[in-house]
Amino acid sequence: MQGATLGIAGMMVASSRAQAESRPPMAAPLTDPQKLYAHAPFSSQEQEWPGLQSHMHPKPDCGETSYHGSGRMTGRHVLITGGDSGLGRAAAIAYAREGADVAINYLPQEEQDASEVIALIRKAGRKAVALPGDLRSEEFCKKLVADAVSQLGALDTLVNCAGRQHYHESILDLTTEEFDWTLKTNIYALFWLIKAAIPHMPPGSAIVNTASSNAYDPSQIIIDYSLTKAGIANLTKSLAKQLLPKGIRINAVAPGPFWTPLQVCGGQPMSAVEKYGTTVPMDRPGQPAEIAPVYVLLASTEASYITGQIYGITGGTGMPG
Repeated sequence: MQGATLGIAGMMVASSRAQAESRPPMAAPLTDPQKLYAHAPFSSQEQEWPGLQSHMHPKPDCGETSYHGSGRMTGRHVLITGGDSGLGRAAAIAYAREGADVAINYLPQEEQDASEVIALIRKAGRKAVALPGDLRSEEFCKKLVADAVSQLGALDTLVNCAGRQHYHESILDLTTEEFDWTLKTNIYALFWLIKAAIPHMPPGSAIVNTASSNAYDPSQIIIDYSLTKAGIANLTKSLAKQLLPKGIRINAVAPGPFWTPLQVCGGQPMSAVEKYGTTVPMDRPGQPAEIAPVYVLLASTEASYITGQIYGITGGTGMPG
């Protein structure tokens, strides 16, 4: 009788433990969004291009400890450019915790940040593939897609996060070499990557691009960056119509001020970095963890009726309209 009692008790403990493990994580408590994260003033912290978020202070929050998945990307195979830091890092963490296998591209100089992301993807129990290289090369972009397909086993989600931004007070200071660098990274690479990816993507696949609020309200000191982001928005809208017969959706996010390495390695003057985020109603920059859910939504089948859209996440400015 004692053994039976112990057996029943053990079953009850096991059952309650299983129920606890199956429960979704608790929602974060209600908090004023203006007070959630760090505000200006930020300390001066200039870095050489391309910058490392592990050297920033405060470090960007990419959801390393806060993002909890619910299986929305189970069985998916994702390639993310710029997956080492910032928005790409947050997307990579979120996709992995939603059940996807993830390949990330980054520059070799960003290996320190990238190795952290690879470890986080594997900790989530998913396959992680590191594919360093420079997107300014058409041949590399073709190889990047081929390697992602080979090592992931398939490709059904392409997320273009990598970007080049460097400010110049005057167009007279913007050289042809720098102009070409921005366009090759931000526009040409998307053209090459999307062309290479489409033949591998089955119906139901998704492409998510990264535009910017600068596509709608361009800054006077990043004209080359701004024109590429407007181009990405238009590319997304045009291509959505072309790809729909193949069953592929394509959308874009358009961030406002987000706290990423892009800002501290020449994306803005250091005087602007120190007061970063104060130009939007939220009065602070966004953190990458706050945009990751949008990348997840646009790639997931939950967004099956959404294509050709540009989603603004701009801290209250209302852009894009």
